[in-house]
Parts: sequence; structure tokens; C-alpha cells
Amino acid sequence: MTDIDRSAMSADDWDELNFPRPEVQDFDRVVDRALSRRGFMGGVLAFGSGAAVMGTSFLKGGTAMAQPASRFPFTPIAAQTDNTIHVPEGYSWDVLVRWGDPLFSDADGAFDPSAGVPVEMSDRVFGENTDGMELYNIDGREIIVVNSEYTNRPVNLPHAPEGVPTGLDDVRMLQHFQGVSVMEIAQGENGWSVVVDSPFNRRIHHNTPMTFSGPAAGHELLQTADDPTGMASLGTFNNCGSGRTPWGTYLTCEENFNGYFGATGEMPEGEGYSRYGIGGEGRYAYETFDPRYDISQEPNEPHRHGFVTEIDPADPASTPIKRTALGRIKHENAAMTQAADGRVVVYMGDDERGEFLYKYVSNGTWEEGQDGGDLLNDGTLYVAKFNDDMTGEWLALTPETTGMALPEILAFTRMAASAAGGTTMDRPEWVAVNPVKPEAYVALTNNSRRGEGATNAGGDDMSTNAANPRETNNFGQIARWTPADGNHAAEAFTWDLYVMAGNPAVYDNAYAGSENVTEGNMFNSPDGMIFSSDGMLWIQTDGDDDNEGDFAGMGNNQMLVGNPETGEIARFMTVPNGAEVTGLCFSLDKSVAFVGVQHPGGAWPDGEGAPRSSIVAVWREDGATIG
Repeated sequence: MTDIDRSAMSADDWDELNFPRPEVQDFDRVVDRALSRRGFMGGVLAFGSGAAVMGTSFLKGGTAMAQPASRFPFTPIAAQTDNTIHVPEGYSWDVLVRWGDPLFSDADGAFDPSAGVPVEMSDRVFGENTDGMELYNIDGREIIVVNSEYTNRPVNLPHAPEGVPTGLDDVRMLQHFQGVSVMEIAQGENGWSVVVDSPFNRRIHHNTPMTFSGPAAGHELLQTADDPTGMASLGTFNNCGSGRTPWGTYLTCEENFNGYFGATGEMPEGEGYSRYGIGGEGRYAYETFDPRYDISQEPNEPHRHGFVTEIDPADPASTPIKRTALGRIKHENAAMTQAADGRVVVYMGDDERGEFLYKYVSNGTWEEGQDGGDLLNDGTLYVAKFNDDMTGEWLALTPETTGMALPEILAFTRMAASAAGGTTMDRPEWVAVNPVKPEAYVALTNNSRRGEGATNAGGDDMSTNAANPRETNNFGQIARWTPADGNHAAEAFTWDLYVMAGNPAVYDNAYAGSENVTEGNMFNSPDGMIFSSDGMLWIQTDGDDDNEGDFAGMGNNQMLVGNPETGEIARFMTVPNGAEVTGLCFSLDKSVAFVGVQHPGGAWPDGEGAPRSSIVAVWREDGATIG
């Protein structure tokens, strides 16, 4: 396979190429098995927290439930296949910021449609491939903090053949385009824009100094030649989803960090490399020019990434902190809430086929006006187990339950979760906690390898289970759970499936999806999920948008709104063909939604030159609240 093919591959497909898993049955056999499970699946799907368990009528071919009046303040839109954005009638949108736009006046005009951004300005502009984001009120100013997940090398290095770095300057440029952008935004006569040269503006990237905290900080697994203390890291990688703390800081989540590392010499031994997909040739060729990414020279450097990193947007001089107590996985996001007694709880998904859902519970408690202290250093990490009877339990990851020392549990969290007996999941992505009732949701985006005989990277069984009931699951589902006694710190929970995505225009079996999926709102691969303050669930997709075969009629990736009480789901927004929808936050007055558009196709949004990942502002034309 050529390098240009590799550059266009998703991280999931890149992992599959380099670390293949066992094949499963052909699709016809998969459908037959799914059909035989229709009664079971109908039994685990229910609307609303008080709904009775539904029978097979909940699946296609049955009788739909009667629904109360819709709470959606918009008319749902149709699927689209073009190269622009669509929102409902009565709503408008505009671009807030694009990759390469300046955060500082010395970078004004740095972006060139044909040449990109020069290396000396690559850390002075808005980053590439926007993802998770949060908005903060700092002294009455609106500060948005945004992840930049990865680069599109042929676009970002137009001078380099097939986007392959030709030297260290090219590597530095790619490193600077990723990470986190902190920037002030404001509304003026011409709409919303970045406040260039704001004292809060800041770029955090692959070479930004960081520090470790928590039980794994300083451990020999984190020590390198450049940092023999194991306390001072450089950079945060592949920043996917986000989170926010009640004390006003930002949590950025390191996901597919494995692809940044390769070996120019002999690979070191150890299960920790293969389980995390680390080895051989890196996805970005960093190891060719930067020895920090060469595992044959720095075998511990990969162990220093894959953490949740805390950033203080109010203090541009502050040092980001890697919170090892939250574990080392391919973090999607970090959804924080509080337990009944004031302890903080962080829910996290590990985005790879057959990996696990986690939560962290602090030992200390938080009250209004306090800072975070040691709350994200001192606590217990758990992995979720989903039982077939719709109950579940959080299994503590401790030396007693895993046979591993605590620093090893936190550095090799996947192995600890396997040892404890967690449930393998269909790529757990964003977790969202309902602000108006004690429940949480996880997007299980897809798992084409789910089936009899399949395993995850650690050899754990990946045949169907109650929460992941379809083999060759190309559509995905959203699971939700209610903690015992409404207490997010509880170790027991009950669960159901809020929705199973599917295509009722193509299938009349389990692959048609659940009853709340129709030909008018169908989608695949739920990814981002955020609750608005009114308790409505915003669902973003990162799926197949070729509009053919299994995905015929689904159109481009989209953002939908779900009603947790009735199960209704309505399409609110579609993005350009080739793009995914990533990240969502709201203005302080809730009148504007800021939405990320990642890896768009064509020349969007400029109409010429390179495609540019962007954030757009969406608002109601009557000025009413949207979030």
C-alpha cells in the first residue's frame, strides 16, 4: 500500500492494517444470526427511564410506540450529499475560524491556499482537524478551548511528495498543527470571530512542556533519557474529545497516540506495545527525523502518552498536567459529574474495537469555590461490566483485582481491565451525562469485527454480548445507564440501549435499527455526544457517507437531537461530504452553538485551495436560545 493510501486511512483502519484481528463470518451468516436475536434485542431496548421492557415490536416490522408531543424547536431536515452545511429553516450558520487562521497578528496572512502555513508560524494559527471543545466565562470574556486531533499530511504539507515529511521542519509543522487552541471569541457587527492577540490566546502542541501527576508520575515506565525523573513530558497527542471540570479547567483526551511512534531499529519487547498498537512503522514518519518518536531509541516515550491532560484556560502561563490516575487508554472524552456525596466522577471510553468503558471516582469531595487539588490524583479507576439481565457493575482496578502494581495499572490500563473482567464494547466514544437526571450515555460507534471467534488486541472475547448484540456492527448504538440510587459513585447500575442505528430502507431485520430510527432520521456511527442544559442529547456522527449499499439514503455525516424521555431523534444539521461533525459547545447566553467540522472534502469552506477544518457558529434567526 502506498503512503498516500496510508495518509487517507482512519486511525482504526491503520491499526487494523498493522495489528490485524481474527476475521469473522461472512455477512449473510451474520444477518441470519442477527435475525435469530430479534426477540432478545427487543428486550433490551426501551424508551425513557420508566419505560417497560419492550418486546419485538420495538424493532422494524412491529408497531411503533405512541409518542408525546415533540420538544424539538425546529423542523428536522433531510439527508444531504453536497459540499456545504444545512440547518433547519429559521436557523443560520457562519464560519467562526478555519485551520490556519491567525490567533496572533504576526501570523496574519500566514495561510496560503496553495502552500499552507510556514513552519515559523505553524504554532501561531488555529490548529488542524478540530475536535472536542468547551467554552468558558473568564472575567466576562468568552474563551473557547478546542482540540486539534490530527493532520491531513497531503493538505498540510503540499510541497512534500504525497505528504511525507522531508525533514525535521516538516515534522515540526505537523506537530504544531495538532494539540489544543485556546482563544477568545467575540460577537461583532459581522458576526462571531476570534479576538486576535487576546492575552488568553495560546497554542499547546506536541512540544509544549507538561508535567505528570498521580500515582504513575515518576515511575520508571515514564522515564526517558531526556527526562530521567519521569515527571516532565513534552506534548499532548491526537487530542480527540474533551471535558470540563467544575473548577473551570479543560480536559483534553489523548486518543490514537500510538500512530506517532515507530522504530528505525530493533523493537523493544513487551506486551504493552502490541496491546496499544505500537510498533514498526509510524503513521506520520516522525521517527525518521525526531528521535523522541523512535521506540528503538526511546522505548518508554509511548508510555508517556494516552492520558487525560488538564489545562487552565484562565492562565496562559500555566503548565498542562497529565493526570495518570485517569488511566492510559485511547481516550475519547472525559465526562465529569459529581456523586451524591460531592466526590467527582469521570466517565471515559477507550475508542478501539473491543475495548472498555471506564469511570474514575475521587476519594476527596469538591465544593463550589474550591480548586481541583488532588481530586484527579487520588481515587479509584473502574471498568464497566454489562450483564445480560440489564444490570451492570463497575469493577475496581486495584492490585488485588488485577495482579498489577498501581503505577502499572495506570500505564497499562487495558491489560488491567482485561484482568478484572470488563465487557468488550463496540468502540466506546463520547460519554454524556444528563444534567437533569442521574443517567449517562455512551456512543458505541461501530465494530466491524464483532462476532464469534473475534477478539480484541488482548485476546478478550469479542462475540456478541447484551450491550453489543450485533455481529459485523457497521451502524453502532448508544447505551445508557442509571447508577444505583441515582449516585454516580455507586458500583452497581442498570442499563438499556437508547438507540441502535441502522438502515430501515435496506434491511427489515436487526440492521434496520431500533424503532426510533426511520428513513427520515437514519444515521450510522454515533460519535460525539453532548447534552444541552435542557436535557436534550445532541448526537454527532463520524461514519460512512458514500450514500451507497448499507448506507444508502443516510447522506453526509450529521448532528441530530435526541429526546431521552420519548426516544425521538431528529436531524438538525448536515456537514459537507467527506467531513465528520466533531465537538459542540454553546455561547454564554445559549443563543449560539459552536460546532466542529473535521476533514471536509473538496475546497470547503473557502471554495478554492485546500479543504480546511473549521468551527461554525449556528443560531436561531429569532435570537432565541439554542442550548
